[in-house]
Formats: sequence, C-alpha cells, structure tokens
Amino acid sequence: MNKEVTPYSGTATKKEQVATMFNNISGTYDFLNHFLSLGIDIIWRRKAIRELSSIQPRIILDVATGTGDFAFESISILHPDKIIGVDISEGMLEVAKKKIKERNLGHIFSVQLGDSEGLHFEDNTFDAITVAFGVRNYENLEKGLSDMLRVLKPEGKIVILEFSKPKVFPVKQGYNFYFKYITPFFGKLFSKDDRAYTYLPESVAAFPDGQSFTALMEKVGYKNTKHRPLTFGISAIYTGIK
Repeated sequence: MNKEVTPYSGTATKKEQVATMFNNISGTYDFLNHFLSLGIDIIWRRKAIRELSSIQPRIILDVATGTGDFAFESISILHPDKIIGVDISEGMLEVAKKKIKERNLGHIFSVQLGDSEGLHFEDNTFDAITVAFGVRNYENLEKGLSDMLRVLKPEGKIVILEFSKPKVFPVKQGYNFYFKYITPFFGKLFSKDDRAYTYLPESVAAFPDGQSFTALMEKVGYKNTKHRPLTFGISAIYTGIK
C-alpha cells in the first residue's frame, strides 16, 4: 500500500528513499516542522500523548522517532520508565542523540536504527507504541501495523498521529493551496531538498486516512480503534488496543 508515492525517482525502494530524504533534511527538520505548522504540531503531539494518560505506560516504543520530539513530550507528560525510539534515518537519529545528551535523558530515552516492518524486539514487549507523522511513509503499511501489534503487550495501546485530508469548505481549499505551494517553497528554501516538501503533500494525498485507516488497523488485529480529527481535519489521532 502507498508504494507508488516516493520522495525521488529511481530504482531505490521507498524505504531507502525515505531514509535518504530524512538524512537530507535532518538539520532543518525541527525548525520547518514548527514553522510550517505555525506551531500547531506541538499542540497535536500533546493531545496525542494524553491519549495514553489513562493507562500510564511504563515502557514505550516510539516508531519513526525522528529527532525525538514526540518522545520528549511523552517523557514530560507521562513520566515513563523507558522509551525506545526507532527510525530508518541515521541523520535524524544523530539529532535525537544530541538532544538526549543535552537534556540528560539518556537513562530514560534511547534510540536505534530500525523500522516498523521488522522491529528487533520480542513479542509483547511494550505497554504503548506511538508514531507521529510516520505511518504514511511506510513501504508496506499493513506489515508495519502488524509488526507493531506483535511487540505490543496484550491490552497495550497504540497512538498514531498523522496528517489527514480536510473535507469542509473553505478549509479543504486553503489547506490544499498551502500544502501544494507554500510548504514546498519554504521547504526548498530552508532544507535545500527540492523533493522532500513536495513529497509531503503527495504522501498525505495517497494515505488512507479516516475510517479507511481504522479499518486497516482492525484488519491486522487492533481492537477498539478510534479516529479523532484535529484542527478541521488537517491531522488526526488514531488509537487501538491489542
């Protein structure tokens, strides 16, 4: 699923291309995230993390951890014993490691190279799994969801934050214009990667959001799936239980 949309042309797999793209933009990623979303991404992250407040997870896996922003917010809000972050981009992980060291959080938060389709963990390991703006980049979405389910403990919870497609006028029209023209312009200006922020709206457009995504979660085995739109449907929180 979603294999046809890739960051670049060429024979490399989507996974390889996504890793290259994030390596290219790792130095400006945090700045552009907050700049292009007008800071709303911080609010979205906090709302997503609070979906776990009721279960108070002690051990969390953060998939597509990137530079670690979601995990840092989780530490602040949930106070877990341990968070492990995995990502396919070494460049992004280097930024995350630097931030972990600066904040003296190495005893709680560690990161490693990896991806959701082949997680190097035993079955039933984590109380909770989080993914922020990562699932639309999966090469095989169904396989990724299945492997995350495998390493989740029984009754454990997954929380996924992802961009969505607004349906209501005039938000839909304004969003499409912003994503198609404004985002790529500033993305290219600051990141120096011509394709990264053109790929962003393309990947969102191709992503099976809303009920299509919760249906896929249920297909691979998640229970009690829920879909919560945020900011007029610009993004959404998806949750499920093992």
